[in-house]
Amino acid sequence: MESYKLYSKTIGIWMSDKKSQKLNWKELISACGLHGYNLIKLDLEKPLEEQGRIDVFLHKLTDIIAAADQGDSKASTIINQVEQYLSNHPNITVIDPLDNVRILLNRYCYYSILQDEPSFHKQGIFTPSFAEFTTNNIEMNIEIMRHRGVKFPIICKPTIAHGSKSAHDMIVIFNEKGLHVCKPPCVVQTFVNHNAVLHKVFLIGDRYHISERPSLKNFYASEDLEPIFYSTGEVCKADSQSTLSILDPHDKADITMTLNEDKIRTVIRALRKKIRLLLAGFDVVIDNITGSHAVIDINVYPGYDSFPNFFEHFLDSIDEVVSRKVDNVYTNGEHNGVHDDNCGYKMNGLINVGLDPIKYGVTGMNIN
Repeated sequence: MESYKLYSKTIGIWMSDKKSQKLNWKELISACGLHGYNLIKLDLEKPLEEQGRIDVFLHKLTDIIAAADQGDSKASTIINQVEQYLSNHPNITVIDPLDNVRILLNRYCYYSILQDEPSFHKQGIFTPSFAEFTTNNIEMNIEIMRHRGVKFPIICKPTIAHGSKSAHDMIVIFNEKGLHVCKPPCVVQTFVNHNAVLHKVFLIGDRYHISERPSLKNFYASEDLEPIFYSTGEVCKADSQSTLSILDPHDKADITMTLNEDKIRTVIRALRKKIRLLLAGFDVVIDNITGSHAVIDINVYPGYDSFPNFFEHFLDSIDEVVSRKVDNVYTNGEHNGVHDDNCGYKMNGLINVGLDPIKYGVTGMNIN
């Protein structure tokens, strides 16, 4: 029979009703109990001060933050109240800090961070060339693409990566005349042929798991082809069977593209240093000619439906962050000569949980 620790801390959790329905609450509550945490659901319609003591604030506020940043008054009120509450209670561990989350709400912003990462260039890691359109002026947009080195075919994506279903709606564009379908603000990015294989990397602190997913087939620039509209949910989910993922006969090469885990770990370290999120993920494709690894997207608090023994790894990581935060109070943020910020996330080596010889059932938050 499971033995529970005496509750000593409380995790306050908030997510949308839609996301909440995907969560295995029974298993999460059990895992929290084993780690000594009480779990309460927060109501953002009520003052947080009235909902009891909170030691850990766990949230999926991405859509509300995105709406607030775009001028939604109700969303702004909610975020202002949350930020004021957290400011009044600096000892609360926030997973993840709202300012860190904001970095990943804007594709142009985080593509720029990836593009400027010096550790990538020496190791065959890159972010495909990209540009932002803020106008419908096609001539101006063509010049912006030329200046930024973006070449057809391209993927057109909304600049805002969260906040609405349309954030996941993409367009493959093959030529200049197809640019009329772009709806600014949006980001266009050079498409990298990768034989319809996507590698999704899920992160929980120092732990990670890699899942292979279907992706878009190979495309080539053409003056004849019309734009192709698609949703990432239709093409890149584990069980997707889209015709857009079926390679054309002339593309079925014998070349086997193998994911280089050293490169994956380099990306993880860079993201931990620059974005500092406990819960994140990123997508990688392998260029089918050069073998270079392209990072094409980063996600806040992704779906963890394929992450082995998710809740146990998650609670272990929370324990580590809470311990460091408590230690910060007594050490002024210095740990063995390394300064921690409010998150307290430090690199103590990376663990690929998919290589764990002990096989657990696959559980997770499944929050997309």
